[in-house]
Amino acid sequence: MLERLNEAMEYIERHLGGTVDVAEAARIAATSEYHLRRMFSALAGMPLSEYVRRRRLTLAGAEVLADRDTLLEIAVRHGYGSGEAFARAFRSMHGVGPGEARRSGAELSSQSRVTFRLTVEGSSDLRYRVVDKPGFTVVGPKARVPLVHSGPNRSIIDFVRGIAPEDLERLEKLSDQEPHGILAVCDGLDPSRAEGTELDYYQGVITTSAAPAGTAVLPVPAGTWAVFTTSGPAPEAIQNLWRDVFMEWFPSNPYRSRPGPEILRTRGASSVAETDAELWLPVERDPGRPS
Repeated sequence: MLERLNEAMEYIERHLGGTVDVAEAARIAATSEYHLRRMFSALAGMPLSEYVRRRRLTLAGAEVLADRDTLLEIAVRHGYGSGEAFARAFRSMHGVGPGEARRSGAELSSQSRVTFRLTVEGSSDLRYRVVDKPGFTVVGPKARVPLVHSGPNRSIIDFVRGIAPEDLERLEKLSDQEPHGILAVCDGLDPSRAEGTELDYYQGVITTSAAPAGTAVLPVPAGTWAVFTTSGPAPEAIQNLWRDVFMEWFPSNPYRSRPGPEILRTRGASSVAETDAELWLPVERDPGRPS
Protein backbone atom coordinates (compact mmCIF):
# COMPACT_ATOMS: atom_id res chain seq x y z
CA MET A 1 0.00 0.00 0.00
CA LEU A 2 2.75 2.50 0.93
CA GLU A 3 4.68 1.70 -2.26
CA ARG A 4 1.60 2.45 -4.36
CA LEU A 5 0.95 5.67 -2.43
CA ASN A 6 4.49 6.79 -3.20
CA GLU A 7 4.00 5.95 -6.88
CA ALA A 8 0.89 8.15 -6.81
CA MET A 9 2.94 10.95 -5.20
CA GLU A 10 5.53 10.60 -7.97
CA TYR A 11 2.77 10.92 -10.58
CA ILE A 12 1.54 14.11 -8.90
CA GLU A 13 5.07 15.52 -8.81
CA ARG A 14 5.55 14.89 -12.55
CA HIS A 15 2.31 16.69 -13.37
CA LEU A 16 2.61 19.78 -11.18
CA GLY A 17 3.30 21.84 -14.31
CA GLY A 18 0.06 20.67 -15.93
CA THR A 19 -3.12 18.91 -14.85
CA VAL A 20 -2.99 16.72 -11.76
CA ASP A 21 -5.67 14.06 -12.29
CA VAL A 22 -6.50 12.79 -8.80
CA ALA A 23 -8.54 9.93 -10.28
CA GLU A 24 -5.41 8.76 -12.13
CA ALA A 25 -3.35 9.10 -8.94
CA ALA A 26 -5.93 6.94 -7.16
CA ARG A 27 -5.71 4.35 -9.94
CA ILE A 28 -1.93 4.22 -9.49
CA ALA A 29 -2.44 3.80 -5.74
CA ALA A 30 -4.93 0.97 -6.51
CA THR A 31 -7.70 2.58 -4.49
CA SER A 32 -10.63 4.96 -4.88
CA GLU A 33 -10.26 8.73 -5.25
CA TYR A 34 -12.31 9.19 -2.09
CA HIS A 35 -10.03 6.92 -0.06
CA LEU A 36 -6.86 8.46 -1.51
CA ARG A 37 -8.00 11.91 -0.39
CA ARG A 38 -8.93 10.58 3.07
CA MET A 39 -5.66 8.67 3.45
CA PHE A 40 -3.53 11.60 2.32
CA SER A 41 -5.27 14.06 4.60
CA ALA A 42 -4.87 11.77 7.60
CA LEU A 43 -1.26 10.81 6.91
CA ALA A 44 0.10 14.14 5.65
CA GLY A 45 -1.91 16.44 7.89
CA MET A 46 -3.29 18.51 5.03
CA PRO A 47 -5.77 18.02 2.17
CA LEU A 48 -4.33 16.67 -1.09
CA SER A 49 -5.53 19.78 -2.94
CA GLU A 50 -3.63 22.00 -0.48
CA TYR A 51 -0.48 19.90 -0.93
CA VAL A 52 -0.65 20.23 -4.72
CA ARG A 53 -1.16 23.99 -4.41
CA ARG A 54 1.78 24.38 -2.03
CA ARG A 55 4.09 22.23 -4.15
CA ARG A 56 3.25 24.31 -7.21
CA LEU A 57 3.90 27.54 -5.33
CA THR A 58 7.18 26.11 -4.01
CA LEU A 59 8.36 25.48 -7.57
CA ALA A 60 7.01 28.85 -8.66
CA GLY A 61 8.94 30.54 -5.86
CA ALA A 62 12.22 29.09 -7.10
CA GLU A 63 11.43 30.29 -10.62
CA VAL A 64 10.56 33.78 -9.38
CA LEU A 65 13.92 34.07 -7.62
CA ALA A 66 15.76 32.67 -10.64
CA ASP A 67 14.60 35.74 -12.64
CA ARG A 68 14.65 33.99 -16.02
CA ASP A 69 10.96 34.23 -17.00
CA THR A 70 8.35 36.93 -16.57
CA LEU A 71 5.99 36.63 -13.62
CA LEU A 72 3.05 36.11 -15.98
CA GLU A 73 4.85 33.25 -17.72
CA ILE A 74 5.47 31.60 -14.35
CA ALA A 75 1.86 32.19 -13.31
CA VAL A 76 0.46 30.54 -16.45
CA ARG A 77 2.90 27.64 -16.20
CA HIS A 78 1.60 26.83 -12.74
CA GLY A 79 -2.08 26.99 -13.62
CA TYR A 80 -3.02 30.60 -12.77
CA GLY A 81 -5.15 32.48 -15.26
CA SER A 82 -3.90 35.93 -14.31
CA GLY A 83 -1.00 37.64 -12.64
CA GLU A 84 -3.35 38.91 -9.92
CA ALA A 85 -4.56 35.41 -8.97
CA PHE A 86 -0.97 34.18 -8.93
CA ALA A 87 0.14 37.09 -6.75
CA ARG A 88 -2.63 36.42 -4.21
CA ALA A 89 -1.79 32.72 -3.98
CA PHE A 90 1.94 33.45 -3.84
CA ARG A 91 1.51 35.92 -1.00
CA SER A 92 -0.78 33.57 0.94
CA MET A 93 1.99 30.96 1.08
CA HIS A 94 5.18 32.99 1.07
CA GLY A 95 4.05 36.11 2.90
CA VAL A 96 5.33 38.34 0.12
CA GLY A 97 4.24 39.08 -3.45
CA PRO A 98 6.20 37.63 -6.38
CA GLY A 99 7.35 41.06 -7.61
CA GLU A 100 8.71 42.03 -4.21
CA ALA A 101 10.30 38.61 -3.78
CA ARG A 102 12.12 39.00 -7.09
CA ARG A 103 13.30 42.53 -6.30
CA SER A 104 14.46 41.87 -2.76
CA GLY A 105 15.45 38.21 -2.85
CA ALA A 106 13.10 37.61 0.10
CA GLU A 107 12.99 34.39 2.09
CA LEU A 108 10.28 32.06 0.82
CA SER A 109 8.47 29.05 2.23
CA SER A 110 9.03 25.58 0.83
CA GLN A 111 6.62 22.63 0.83
CA SER A 112 8.70 19.45 0.85
CA ARG A 113 7.72 16.47 -1.26
CA VAL A 114 5.64 13.95 0.64
CA THR A 115 7.00 10.41 0.85
CA PHE A 116 5.32 7.73 2.91
CA ARG A 117 7.52 5.38 4.94
CA LEU A 118 6.69 2.51 7.25
CA THR A 119 7.92 2.99 10.81
CA VAL A 120 7.74 -0.07 13.01
CA GLU A 121 7.06 1.04 16.56
CA GLY A 122 4.38 -1.24 17.96
CA SER A 123 3.09 1.77 19.80
CA SER A 124 -0.58 0.99 19.48
CA ASP A 125 -2.81 -2.06 19.55
CA LEU A 126 -5.94 -1.07 17.67
CA ARG A 127 -9.05 -2.95 18.73
CA TYR A 128 -11.65 -3.22 15.98
CA ARG A 129 -14.43 -5.27 14.48
CA VAL A 130 -16.09 -5.20 11.05
CA VAL A 131 -19.89 -5.04 10.90
CA ASP A 132 -22.23 -5.51 7.93
CA LYS A 133 -25.18 -3.35 8.90
CA PRO A 134 -28.58 -2.96 7.17
CA GLY A 135 -29.78 0.51 6.32
CA PHE A 136 -30.73 2.68 9.27
CA THR A 137 -31.87 6.18 10.20
CA VAL A 138 -30.19 8.80 12.38
CA VAL A 139 -32.60 11.15 14.15
CA GLY A 140 -31.68 14.22 16.19
CA PRO A 141 -30.85 17.95 16.24
CA LYS A 142 -28.59 19.03 13.40
CA ALA A 143 -26.13 21.91 12.90
CA ARG A 144 -23.68 23.05 10.25
CA VAL A 145 -20.25 23.33 11.88
CA PRO A 146 -16.61 23.82 10.79
CA LEU A 147 -14.15 20.93 10.74
CA VAL A 148 -11.50 21.12 13.49
CA HIS A 149 -8.56 18.70 13.29
CA SER A 150 -7.01 19.31 16.71
CA GLY A 151 -8.42 20.42 20.04
CA PRO A 152 -12.03 21.15 21.06
CA ASN A 153 -14.56 22.14 18.39
CA ARG A 154 -16.26 25.14 20.02
CA SER A 155 -19.10 25.17 17.49
CA ILE A 156 -20.06 21.60 18.37
CA ILE A 157 -19.67 22.24 22.09
CA ASP A 158 -21.92 25.31 21.94
CA PHE A 159 -24.49 23.48 19.80
CA VAL A 160 -24.70 20.50 22.16
CA ARG A 161 -24.91 22.75 25.22
CA GLY A 162 -27.88 24.48 23.61
CA ILE A 163 -29.92 21.25 23.51
CA ALA A 164 -32.20 20.90 26.54
CA PRO A 165 -31.25 17.90 28.75
CA GLU A 166 -34.85 16.68 28.79
CA ASP A 167 -34.86 16.63 24.97
CA LEU A 168 -31.73 14.46 24.95
CA GLU A 169 -33.29 12.13 27.53
CA ARG A 170 -36.40 11.67 25.38
CA LEU A 171 -34.23 11.18 22.31
CA GLU A 172 -32.04 8.57 23.98
CA LYS A 173 -35.12 6.46 24.79
CA LEU A 174 -35.70 6.09 21.03
CA SER A 175 -32.32 4.38 20.48
CA ASP A 176 -33.14 0.80 19.48
CA GLN A 177 -30.11 -0.57 17.62
CA GLU A 178 -26.32 -0.52 17.60
CA PRO A 179 -24.53 1.77 18.19
CA HIS A 180 -26.78 2.58 21.13
CA GLY A 181 -27.30 5.85 22.94
CA ILE A 182 -26.71 9.48 22.00
CA LEU A 183 -24.26 9.69 19.10
CA ALA A 184 -22.13 12.32 17.41
CA VAL A 185 -22.70 11.88 13.67
CA CYS A 186 -20.74 13.79 11.02
CA ASP A 187 -21.95 13.81 7.42
CA GLY A 188 -21.47 15.84 4.26
CA LEU A 189 -17.79 16.52 4.84
CA ASP A 190 -15.97 18.43 2.13
CA PRO A 191 -13.84 16.01 0.02
CA SER A 192 -10.74 18.08 0.80
CA ARG A 193 -11.29 17.67 4.57
CA ALA A 194 -9.56 21.02 4.98
CA GLU A 195 -9.57 22.72 8.37
CA GLY A 196 -12.55 25.07 8.60
CA THR A 197 -14.65 23.45 5.84
CA GLU A 198 -18.20 22.77 6.97
CA LEU A 199 -20.05 19.54 7.73
CA ASP A 200 -23.45 18.41 8.99
CA TYR A 201 -23.31 17.47 12.66
CA TYR A 202 -26.11 15.46 14.32
CA GLN A 203 -26.51 14.88 18.03
CA GLY A 204 -28.82 11.94 17.60
CA VAL A 205 -29.72 8.30 17.86
CA ILE A 206 -30.24 5.37 15.52
CA THR A 207 -33.89 4.42 15.66
CA THR A 208 -36.84 2.91 13.84
CA SER A 209 -39.21 5.31 15.63
CA ALA A 210 -40.68 8.46 14.11
CA ALA A 211 -38.57 11.59 14.41
CA PRO A 212 -39.65 13.95 17.20
CA ALA A 213 -40.68 17.46 16.23
CA GLY A 214 -37.77 19.80 15.63
CA THR A 215 -35.24 17.06 14.80
CA ALA A 216 -33.54 16.18 11.52
CA VAL A 217 -33.49 12.78 9.80
CA LEU A 218 -30.48 11.19 8.07
CA PRO A 219 -31.20 7.96 6.13
CA VAL A 220 -28.08 5.76 5.85
CA PRO A 221 -27.96 2.89 3.31
CA ALA A 222 -26.79 -0.61 4.14
CA GLY A 223 -23.04 -1.14 4.18
CA THR A 224 -19.92 -2.33 5.96
CA TRP A 225 -18.51 -0.51 8.98
CA ALA A 226 -15.20 -0.76 10.79
CA VAL A 227 -15.72 -0.17 14.51
CA PHE A 228 -12.80 0.98 16.68
CA THR A 229 -12.67 1.47 20.45
CA THR A 230 -10.42 3.54 22.70
CA SER A 231 -10.25 5.06 26.19
CA GLY A 232 -8.35 8.07 27.46
CA PRO A 233 -8.36 11.84 27.91
CA ALA A 234 -10.84 13.73 25.74
CA PRO A 235 -10.54 14.93 23.03
CA GLU A 236 -6.95 13.72 22.59
CA ALA A 237 -7.76 10.00 22.80
CA ILE A 238 -10.38 10.30 20.05
CA GLN A 239 -8.15 12.43 17.79
CA ASN A 240 -5.28 9.96 18.31
CA LEU A 241 -7.61 7.11 17.40
CA TRP A 242 -8.42 8.84 14.10
CA ARG A 243 -4.69 9.22 13.43
CA ASP A 244 -3.91 5.57 14.21
CA VAL A 245 -6.79 4.27 12.09
CA PHE A 246 -5.46 6.00 8.99
CA MET A 247 -1.73 5.68 9.68
CA GLU A 248 -1.76 2.07 10.86
CA TRP A 249 -5.05 0.23 10.32
CA PHE A 250 -5.91 1.13 6.74
CA PRO A 251 -2.37 0.50 5.39
CA SER A 252 -2.37 -2.90 7.16
CA ASN A 253 -5.85 -4.17 6.22
CA PRO A 254 -7.69 -4.89 2.94
CA TYR A 255 -10.26 -2.12 3.38
CA ARG A 256 -10.67 1.44 2.19
CA SER A 257 -12.97 4.22 3.33
CA ARG A 258 -16.19 4.88 1.42
CA PRO A 259 -18.60 7.85 1.47
CA GLY A 260 -20.95 7.94 4.41
CA PRO A 261 -21.47 9.41 7.84
CA GLU A 262 -18.86 8.96 10.56
CA ILE A 263 -20.32 8.00 13.93
CA LEU A 264 -18.85 8.44 17.40
CA ARG A 265 -20.32 7.05 20.62
CA THR A 266 -18.76 8.26 23.85
CA ARG A 267 -19.39 7.87 27.55
CA GLY A 268 -17.52 9.22 30.56
CA ALA A 269 -15.04 6.94 32.28
CA SER A 270 -13.95 6.99 35.94
CA SER A 271 -12.27 10.37 35.48
CA VAL A 272 -14.23 13.38 34.30
CA ALA A 273 -11.40 14.19 31.88
CA GLU A 274 -11.50 10.72 30.29
CA THR A 275 -13.88 9.01 27.91
CA ASP A 276 -14.60 5.60 26.43
CA ALA A 277 -15.19 5.94 22.70
CA GLU A 278 -16.43 3.79 19.84
CA LEU A 279 -15.79 5.08 16.33
CA TRP A 280 -17.81 3.74 13.37
CA LEU A 281 -16.33 4.40 9.92
CA PRO A 282 -17.92 3.35 6.59
CA VAL A 283 -15.56 1.01 4.72
CA GLU A 284 -15.50 -1.39 1.80
CA ARG A 285 -13.18 -4.13 0.61
CA ASP A 286 -10.29 -2.73 -1.41
CA PRO A 287 -10.20 -4.71 -4.68
CA GLY A 288 -6.65 -3.53 -5.33
CA ARG A 289 -5.29 -5.37 -2.28
CA PRO A 290 -5.11 -9.05 -1.33
CA SER A 291 -7.41 -10.37 1.38
